[in-house]
Amino acid sequence: MGYRVALGGLHTECSTYNPLFQQRDDFRRLEGQALLEKAGFDYGGHGIDAIPLFHEASVPGGPVARDVFDAQAHELLEGIRSALPLDGVHLLLHGAMFVPGVIDPEGWLIREVRNIVGPNCLIAGSFDLHGQITQQITDTLDIFAAFRTAPHIDVTETHARAARMLSRALNDGHRPKVCRVPVPVLVSGEMSSTFVAPCDRLYAALPEFDTRPGVWDANLMIGYVWADSPRATAAAVVTCLDPLAGQSAAEDIAQSYWEARHELVFDTEALPLDQVARVLDEPVVLAESGDNPTGGGVGDRADLLALLQAEDQPALIAGIAAPSVYDALKDDAKTVTVGGTLGGGGPEVLLAVDSCRFAEDCAIVQSGKQTVVVSNRRRPFHNFSDFDALGIDLDHHPVLVVKSGYLSPDIRTLPRRQIMVLTEGAVNQDIPRQTNLHRPYPCFPFLDI
Repeated sequence: MGYRVALGGLHTECSTYNPLFQQRDDFRRLEGQALLEKAGFDYGGHGIDAIPLFHEASVPGGPVARDVFDAQAHELLEGIRSALPLDGVHLLLHGAMFVPGVIDPEGWLIREVRNIVGPNCLIAGSFDLHGQITQQITDTLDIFAAFRTAPHIDVTETHARAARMLSRALNDGHRPKVCRVPVPVLVSGEMSSTFVAPCDRLYAALPEFDTRPGVWDANLMIGYVWADSPRATAAAVVTCLDPLAGQSAAEDIAQSYWEARHELVFDTEALPLDQVARVLDEPVVLAESGDNPTGGGVGDRADLLALLQAEDQPALIAGIAAPSVYDALKDDAKTVTVGGTLGGGGPEVLLAVDSCRFAEDCAIVQSGKQTVVVSNRRRPFHNFSDFDALGIDLDHHPVLVVKSGYLSPDIRTLPRRQIMVLTEGAVNQDIPRQTNLHRPYPCFPFLDI
């Protein structure tokens, strides 16, 4: 009989500056074979009977409502209890969940799993590199792996790394340990992209740490800057068999990140909003960074739309989340007002509806020279498939606005100038200006130390 391993988790990223609480219908669930495929590992081929529970993930946003988290956690923990006896648990998490009244949601959840499965069961966790990793998390886990790319193109590979270590430990009788060294640095993903220096070289070095005797897997956690939380910090986290070797590797990774802190800059050209008008005479992608829903923004602001309308500039704006406006358009409204309808603030912009069509829960509105995608729910438009599904040919729109920070791999390939616009919003890139009441302090760049 093979080893029994339960698989499940919760995955989201929460800005404490976003006023819109996440509810249950913001999450999408994977179960059964789809969840096994997400893990990216042939459990059965390694003598493991994998028991998929469920994995719920959302577009990043505001805090998760307490009753939503309580219900999710209860269901997951009851699933683990029902699956007993277990030899292992593989948790697919993010690490930057914020829940009012729960200081360390992922740490609490992992601890509760440990209380159910007991001290002998192995627990593996796979995380986003923007997770906030606490001592409670690393003390409770046996195995840890995190993304090594941002933008994230190694999600499945990361889950497979954790599963592979779990299989190795079970089949070889090992008991790994997780070491953590916090780093007092908190910057945005846009300042720590693995596509550019210094993080390209820092992350390229991580596999070399994996080859050190006694070390299994090395990680650099950037952390999540838009959560004003006591657990907000960067960290080096290492899975090891030899605690001394693991601690040494974590200290070296932490030191390398600390020494590179002044090199952390935006991975693309960046301009304030009031300078955007001068770049509109050429094909360009404008990333509306302060309202990026995949970073935790609301996704409802109309800052760039207002500017483009004032400049009478043809452009595609993809998109603005506004369920009430979507409903009005469904009712054949001839004028609508977009901007801040979900609480994100910013200018309110009147659109005269010249034409409107619907696809994929979105309204594609032609208003003067602007084409505006109004979405019925918060969502990004990062992949070419997103535009194909809407029947939009990007070649017909030399000026493209997306709500994004660093650009997705697809959008990066467009042969046009690429600019991150430093707009207002829940994920504003002016980091030292953010309210900082609860983060560990001092911490770069809130205070250079």
